[in-house]
Amino acid sequence: MKLTKFGHSCIRLEGPEGRLVIDPGSFTEDESVERADAILVTHEHFDHFTEFRVRGAAEANRGLQVWTVAAVAELLTGLGDQLHVISHGDAFTAAGFEIEAHGTWHATLHPDMPAVTNTGFLIEQSLFHPGDALTVPDKPVSTLLLPVHTSWSRFSELIDWVREVAPERAVPMHDGALNPLGLAMADGLLGEHGPGINASYVRLNPLEEIDGI
Repeated sequence: MKLTKFGHSCIRLEGPEGRLVIDPGSFTEDESVERADAILVTHEHFDHFTEFRVRGAAEANRGLQVWTVAAVAELLTGLGDQLHVISHGDAFTAAGFEIEAHGTWHATLHPDMPAVTNTGFLIEQSLFHPGDALTVPDKPVSTLLLPVHTSWSRFSELIDWVREVAPERAVPMHDGALNPLGLAMADGLLGEHGPGINASYVRLNPLEEIDGI
């Protein structure tokens, strides 16, 4: 399958049976959902989910299917049988891809803030998009999408998380608020010049693609 990175935490996967988009949020290019066959949303935060973009894509293509957590589904009423609610442990097929849901909660921002649900997606027993959590799937991961700039993590935690998941490759995301200097700092700490994540580190710029995920 081919992976295209869009702004911030959005990616698109293309396989023989269709196009799958994950987390088209407010920092994401409109073209991310063009000709999509399925959309997955990990949680409700604006940088991962924009109602107008998901709803617009679903209304423009009545064959498009959306899988997401209950909190997001409540914001997408009216989509009927195009909308599917998932939670940890569910398995389903979307756009020809075999998918498993892993995780229940968003990482803690602060104890005084309400907890938010978050479910990551393991695609084809290979690629894992965690959303906003450092979930460790109970299965091997080949390509890990790595949230490099968040309000809820430290670089030491990210490094230890990648080591625990033990992927072959880490692809940075969740970086839409970083300027070029911030991106360079993140790449320096998580790439080959950092303490070591025990995986290859492959940065993709927005709209850049790689094959063989």
